[in-house]
Amino acid sequence: MSEEKPTHNEEEQNSQPLIAEEEEFMAEEISPTETIEEEDIQTKLNELEKKANEYLDGWQRARAEFANYKKRVEREQAQTYQLASSTVLKKFLDVVDDLERALKNCPPEIGSTEWAQGIELIYRKILSIMESEGVTKLEAEGQQFDPNLHEAISHEQVEGYTEGQIIEVVKQGYRVGDRVLRPAAVRVAR
Repeated sequence: MSEEKPTHNEEEQNSQPLIAEEEEFMAEEISPTETIEEEDIQTKLNELEKKANEYLDGWQRARAEFANYKKRVEREQAQTYQLASSTVLKKFLDVVDDLERALKNCPPEIGSTEWAQGIELIYRKILSIMESEGVTKLEAEGQQFDPNLHEAISHEQVEGYTEGQIIEVVKQGYRVGDRVLRPAAVRVAR
């Protein structure tokens, strides 16, 4: 069985329907009657710009909300840390008071002994730890009484002091940053 080769005329006839289909497809794609007007392009461009601006605004809002959230979480963590450390530091204040009283009432004959110097060293170490945590003493003596910073334990008539002036600090007050850790117990002039 031998295969017959198509003749040149037959090839042309077979390829002509393909060419006709291609021309028809091209005519549909780029039709001279179908023209895009400049107004339509401008309208579509404006719509797309509006949509892009909406997306940009939404993205910027989300970014700002996230930044605010991050700041709020950091602030809350700092407050939690400060509250927790304040609770522990308050417990040390009674120890500091006891050490101050012991050093103040130390008899002169044992004041220069190694034991007394050791007690003073412990006192200084506790104070340095408290200072490293941001604890500072409230300066009260001679100041005007402030109920936010001081706790009045007595009101006395004393010469040389004006009314409301602090005469003596009975128990030292402390603060951490702007927060009062413990108000100072004071005697106030009338």
